[in-house]
Amino acid sequence: MSNENRPIVAVVGRPNVGKSTIFNKLTGKKISIVEDTPGVTRDRIFGEVEWLNKYFTIIDTGGIEPDSDDIIVSQMRDQAMLAIDMAHVILFIVDGKGGLTAADREVAEILRKTKKAVILVVNKVDSKSQENLIYDFYELGLGNPVPVSGANSIGLGDLLDDIVESFPDGLDTQYDESIIKVAITGKPNAGKSSILNNILGEERVIVSPIAGTTRDAIDTYVERDDNKFLLIDTAGIRRRSKVYERVEKFSVLRAMTAVDRADVVLIVIDATEGVTEQDTKVAGLAHDEGKGCIFVVNKWDLIEKDNKTMINFRNQIKTKFPFMNYAPILFVSALTNQRINKILQTVMDVSYEQNRTVTTSVLNEVLGEAVMLNQPPSDKGRRLKIYYGTQTGTKPPTFTLFINDKKLTHFSYTRYLENRLRENFGFEGTSIKIEYKQKRR
Repeated sequence: MSNENRPIVAVVGRPNVGKSTIFNKLTGKKISIVEDTPGVTRDRIFGEVEWLNKYFTIIDTGGIEPDSDDIIVSQMRDQAMLAIDMAHVILFIVDGKGGLTAADREVAEILRKTKKAVILVVNKVDSKSQENLIYDFYELGLGNPVPVSGANSIGLGDLLDDIVESFPDGLDTQYDESIIKVAITGKPNAGKSSILNNILGEERVIVSPIAGTTRDAIDTYVERDDNKFLLIDTAGIRRRSKVYERVEKFSVLRAMTAVDRADVVLIVIDATEGVTEQDTKVAGLAHDEGKGCIFVVNKWDLIEKDNKTMINFRNQIKTKFPFMNYAPILFVSALTNQRINKILQTVMDVSYEQNRTVTTSVLNEVLGEAVMLNQPPSDKGRRLKIYYGTQTGTKPPTFTLFINDKKLTHFSYTRYLENRLRENFGFEGTSIKIEYKQKRR
């Protein structure tokens, strides 16, 4: 299911020892939220690392607090245990300045039983003179501690060397470009995490009725029928007025970053609430960025239906998103598993359409026919002339039309040409870009 042959490194440790700072430095991106608040990283967050031409997946986890009964904390512990279970190498992060704690001893006890490669990383060793901070940690019986400073990027090269040397034989460390990246977006509690869990068939993300449980964007690899997907589950985009916490501001930013990273965006809509302002924001962003788009209407099992219910909901979406009639609409239920299996199939279809190419000769036949059926606009006796067109890009399909005068182009005629291209070539699920170049005949 996930990319089993890629080396996986799990970053674990009690809360607030600097796991996310080290994770962000190793991935070279600000993926995990870094705040001086225990428990900010609650799910497993996946990232890619490249070191000496070797690629591996790294998982940041919520902190392990061995004795807490708090519902979120106990689920964080479960997530960390799952990450440990999946990993080939475990980075156990401890706080050099805070010293050895009882919780560190308990985590070490858990890790010793795994029989996996464990690298003990003493964080917050900010200079050579502080290296004596590592000696207490020999007591944990996990080999030589590696001193680093995540905040100051000290010792990370040595740590990466140790990680790469610890991989078991037979793993694939080369990069694969054939992966389709899918962002799962939508307002909080629309059921994004439940949809992801159903696709994966495992409790991959913490699912809880507490709004805002998934704060981070988390990546999961999936393979289906020889196709590879990277699923990016995002924190729900909240209304700006509700973004009080700094942490929530990061989450809004991250949801937008997830859209930016993705090839295809799933816009998850809560059927019981209908289309919200936030849904229109995400969809607008995905459309403007030229991403593939699929509307996923979740909780369809909770709707009372007659023979017009689905048609009416479709019409509601088409009215709210008049510029996105190209996007497929799926009606699903994460609770009952209804039509969940159609999601990845539709993603594959949309990805195919995003990469579709049209030969110049066929394109110009369609353009010629479109011009004959509906004359281009004119202004003060001068009419727009389209000399010829050619496809100049994919993801999204992009067409450059060579014309006599850019000032004569009009939005409505561009929309008409786009519709003609869709009638002839499909392009379901993807926006189309039409660009004009002025050319003297």
